[in-house]
Amino acid sequence: MSDSDRDAQSGRPGNTGAGDNFDPDIHDVDDVDLGSPGSTHAGQPDGAYQQQGGDAADERSSEVDDVTEGVHRPAGGLSPEEATQVQEALAAAVDDAVADVDVDVADIDVSEIDVFAVLDERDQFKNMAQRIQADFDNFRKQSAVRAQADADRATGRLAEAMLPVLDAAEAAFLRHPDEVGPLLNQMLVELKKHGLETLDLEGQPFDPEVAEAVAHEPESGGEPVVSEVLRSGYKWKEKTLRAAMVKTKD
Repeated sequence: MSDSDRDAQSGRPGNTGAGDNFDPDIHDVDDVDLGSPGSTHAGQPDGAYQQQGGDAADERSSEVDDVTEGVHRPAGGLSPEEATQVQEALAAAVDDAVADVDVDVADIDVSEIDVFAVLDERDQFKNMAQRIQADFDNFRKQSAVRAQADADRATGRLAEAMLPVLDAAEAAFLRHPDEVGPLLNQMLVELKKHGLETLDLEGQPFDPEVAEAVAHEPESGGEPVVSEVLRSGYKWKEKTLRAAMVKTKD
């Protein structure tokens, strides 16, 4: 019986060429080097790993050697004593650098610096900063005043638009005081909270700034006074919103 027939009967694969498969009947287990660098598994002959990837591994190894050429690479890393020495050397280098900077600053010659010119320039910049700060404060105050004035004018226009409503309410109050009186009073109270003020001129000396005389009754010939208010006048934020129509006498 041939060798191939015996392999087929025993279930073992036949030989494929140089480097036969491992056969425990032929080779002694003790003869196999399981820990050799050239073996990839039990029973693999030495040199197989080198044949498969040897060229790429050699190329990578040469690249690493080129990059780290000249660098000391201890086999077992730095010992505690060596690490301490490296730290001390770095600290000494930092101290030397700081000392060099101190020496350079100390060697600066200030004899040629015009101290009075430097102080004068400092004062100029200080005055400039103070003027800018003052201008900014004035601008901020003026902006606040203008904003408040704009708001007052806007609300004043709204109050002026309400005057026809107040006139109609007053006319209705003269005819139906019990029904219209509470509504008119409520309107005047709410508008007064926002700056509207009704002018009380009856019996007061006539003032053309707040009143307009549409009728006059001569009496004793003295100073004219308001005898009757024909249409109410109003102030808004201490300014005359609408002059009153009045009847005067003297």
